[in-house]
Amino acid sequence: DSGLWLSFMQSSQCEQEIPVSISKKISLFQQLLLVQAVRPDRLQSAMTAFASQALGMKELSPPPLNLRRLYAETMEWEPVLIIISPGADPSQELAELAAESIGRDNYHEISMGQGQADVALATLRECSRNGDWLCLKNLHLVTAWLPLLEKELNALRPKASFRLWLTAEVHPRFPPILLQSSLKITYEAPPGLKKNLLRTYESWTPEQISKGGDVVRAQSLFCLAWFHAVCQERRNYIPQGWTKFYEFSLSDLRAGFEIIDRLFEGGKVFQWEFVHGLLENAIYGGRIDNPSDLRILRSYLEQFFSARLLSSSSTGQRKSMGGVRIFPSQISLPTSCSILDYRSVIENLPEDDRPAFFGLPANIERSSQRIISSQVISQLRILSRSVAAGSKFDRELWSNSLSPILNLWKKLNQGSALVHQKVDPPTEGQSSPILSFIVLEQFNAIRLVQSIHQSLAALSKVIRGTQLLTPEVQKLAAALLNQECPLTWQNKWEGPEEPMQYLRAVVTRALAIQSWVERSSRQALLSDLLDLSELFHPDTFLNALRQETARSMGCSMDSLVFVSSWKTSIAQAKLQVKVGGLQLEGCRFDGVHLSENQHDSPSVSAVPPCCMAWVPQTSAAGPDGSIWLPLYSSSERVKVVTHISLPCGANSNQWIQTGAALFLKQQ
Repeated sequence: DSGLWLSFMQSSQCEQEIPVSISKKISLFQQLLLVQAVRPDRLQSAMTAFASQALGMKELSPPPLNLRRLYAETMEWEPVLIIISPGADPSQELAELAAESIGRDNYHEISMGQGQADVALATLRECSRNGDWLCLKNLHLVTAWLPLLEKELNALRPKASFRLWLTAEVHPRFPPILLQSSLKITYEAPPGLKKNLLRTYESWTPEQISKGGDVVRAQSLFCLAWFHAVCQERRNYIPQGWTKFYEFSLSDLRAGFEIIDRLFEGGKVFQWEFVHGLLENAIYGGRIDNPSDLRILRSYLEQFFSARLLSSSSTGQRKSMGGVRIFPSQISLPTSCSILDYRSVIENLPEDDRPAFFGLPANIERSSQRIISSQVISQLRILSRSVAAGSKFDRELWSNSLSPILNLWKKLNQGSALVHQKVDPPTEGQSSPILSFIVLEQFNAIRLVQSIHQSLAALSKVIRGTQLLTPEVQKLAAALLNQECPLTWQNKWEGPEEPMQYLRAVVTRALAIQSWVERSSRQALLSDLLDLSELFHPDTFLNALRQETARSMGCSMDSLVFVSSWKTSIAQAKLQVKVGGLQLEGCRFDGVHLSENQHDSPSVSAVPPCCMAWVPQTSAAGPDGSIWLPLYSSSERVKVVTHISLPCGANSNQWIQTGAALFLKQQ
């Protein structure tokens, strides 16, 4: 009944739009499963709503931590253990609290690491005697030393004003006795752009902002605070925002403040290149190891740190630079040095982040919900594991838990000769690098299928009781019971982490390669439309194409560069391939130009076929107004296959900030 389900399918909050006639018949958890099956882009919201209802809570996130309130609950004999998340640093807030409570001179801070153990114990005794405060940071780096700290704490007779603050990230070897004897709290980076900016402006004094009465300096500091908040909050959209979690922290913000402060000293002409260079190469950019992420950071630096943006008048504050709006429409930079003016601008921001604040597409929520909900499901699987499940043989448990995998493997290989196929190792005498690659790919594919078949057959025999348990089968079963792909499989080909997905991916590719062999044997491969997702090593195929092009042109491989075209074939190319099945995330592409995603756009869209070739550098001048986007092997954005050029007009920064990237079709 399409009329019954129409509003559910189209709604941006479908978990609240389940038809009444259906919701009456099924439980809350079954409603959650319905969303997972039909609308996975809303699964995270549905899980949050289910957990809130089940626990009888209005919301799941705790109120933000206030160290001043916490101080009232502390005692001199009880250490306060602050469990920090990566990128969060409470030391500045703690130093300010100490300055108010006992004076800055009576507060001592030690970052734990090599050679600090004796200094820490001596300072601990002294602070205990004098009634000072001591903060020992990063205890997760010195877990072996912590029993000594416990012993010292038991021997102390501290003054009433003494407080011991400890900070540590979560660590499996942290001593349980120290945990039990401490007051434990968690400290996380503030969620949301508005809270992030407010926390920054709470840590800055009015004098720091108004120093020298320089309006441009005060505006530059606001740009720094905004840039810092955007870098941190963009981590909520991994892997489209950043490809991984980077530990941007308060120390980066402090270093940025120092740079701006020094560059404005003495009325010198402000050097924007210094800010760009230091923030990109040393401070924020020093943490980034992915070229695509570094390009995003560079686009933010150009956007927020520019003489065109900052001036003594408020005109032009909202103008676009390269197609990117500098600040949201509700923000106009104050033309004053008063910290209150900047705080009032921040207070006017909405509580919830808008994707446009980060330059991300309007439909980022869909991608984000898919990623987060799949992470939650992975964590639930880990929690459901039995610790002893793989360590000892339990026929009934193994049979019940592993039969779905064994049955899937049997089903995947029905009607296929892969598990029994004889294939000779490739010989060296192939004239064509592409043919050599395909023959080798087929050989490795069949060998991988047969290796998996052998290991699963041995496991099946152990479960049936017709074979003795060996250490290899034990390791295989332990991995599969933990929903992990066995290391012996991953060493042969790095595929999906989840075992069932891995098996499907292997068989799909192994069968598809048979058609590649058949087409290449009759010289029809390069004239056909190819799908690189059918290969185990698509990047090696493109390299084989490069090698064959170099041979046919009689030139070196180094003199060739990779080019792509979306319109027609590449005129200057001796050899080229036409690749289909590519998918695009972050925007849409119709073969002519890029366009923005709307709120209800699908998270991933198909793109037209693309011609790819290797040509001499002299004839490789690309069209103006184009952008090179990475082509990843999967939507997790881990392995780059190549980079492909797309026409984008003059505003490349807009598409860089959307986190636009291409993927091979998911098998």
